[in-house]
Amino acid sequence: MTIPTIKAKGISVSLDLTVGHIADMVVEGGGRQLKPLHRAPWVDTRETLPDNLPEGTVRLSGDFLCAPFSRSDVEEAPLHGWPANSAWDAVESAATDDGWRAVFRLRHKVMGASVDKILTLRDGHPFLYQEHVFSGGHGAISVAHHPMTAMTGGGRLAFSPKRFAATLDDPLEPDPARGRFMLAYPARSADLSHFPATGGGTLDLTEYRMEDRREDFLTLVEADHGGPGWTALARRAEEDLVLVLKNPAELPVTMLWFSNGGRDYAPWSGRHLGVLGIEDGRAAVGHTASIGDNWLKHEGVATAFALGEGQSVSFRHVIGAVPLSGGEPPQELTTADGRMRLAAGGATREIPFDSDFLRIGQSVAA
Repeated sequence: MTIPTIKAKGISVSLDLTVGHIADMVVEGGGRQLKPLHRAPWVDTRETLPDNLPEGTVRLSGDFLCAPFSRSDVEEAPLHGWPANSAWDAVESAATDDGWRAVFRLRHKVMGASVDKILTLRDGHPFLYQEHVFSGGHGAISVAHHPMTAMTGGGRLAFSPKRFAATLDDPLEPDPARGRFMLAYPARSADLSHFPATGGGTLDLTEYRMEDRREDFLTLVEADHGGPGWTALARRAEEDLVLVLKNPAELPVTMLWFSNGGRDYAPWSGRHLGVLGIEDGRAAVGHTASIGDNWLKHEGVATAFALGEGQSVSFRHVIGAVPLSGGEPPQELTTADGRMRLAAGGATREIPFDSDFLRIGQSVAA
């Protein structure tokens, strides 16, 4: 089976082993089934796609590991590297005392390193706990998670404290015959609710509006705050809250990809709608840029992990969803004592959460 499913009480996750993408994630909550992750509309449709597409675009789904992030211009590989475009094997998959744990191994090596993906589900927890481990290898590698969610009625975003947001020198789709964008490039702002727009004025990065047809990409740099890095998206029509968490010492940036009908060419064809990529990483754009001199390093931000024979490097990540009415994300998120606490409008909500998983405050390999 190329798409095995693992389950615990109240949650299931399916992994597409042909490319290592999460094909489906279902969380039971409030008598409903919540589906926080996106799957591209052309996947499994048997339609004819352009010949030159990376396999990771052909089967674009859910979340996947990028290693490197974006261009593979050090070691030959497709966009986002072999972990996002080639086969994984199941190494272990078994019930635990409180859920399920599965280990998958990439068939390809990355810079000589073997790569393991460890997925853990816990009974009653509305979260997927992930860890990736690079063993051995040489040189350095940039990494990022690539979770994507989709909305039919837009949504509101909230974040852990950020130093600033910045766009690259050039937009993803500069040719108006092929697509469109709304943010200014390059631009920077410490106020996420007022980011420079391409035609002047500002846009609110915390608001996802369905009427804004666009393809935009920007990077948020984590502030020093001592807690987990987090992104919370309140999806209006879906009436849920999508949560994405990281350890900022491991993954110091969050890259946002607004993909809302902003590409007119195949396979996107104006139909990739309401999608938001919440891409926590340790990366600049491209492998060469990440391991060389880049603008993030000038800001004191790490953009790659060093690899070495006899050494291992690992990083962890969490994706979850809970029911939400009212459409407003939390103003504050804290984790402690096996719980997550979400504070909004004077009210606090608690959710079961493995508060030790992200290793906040522990030392991290360079």
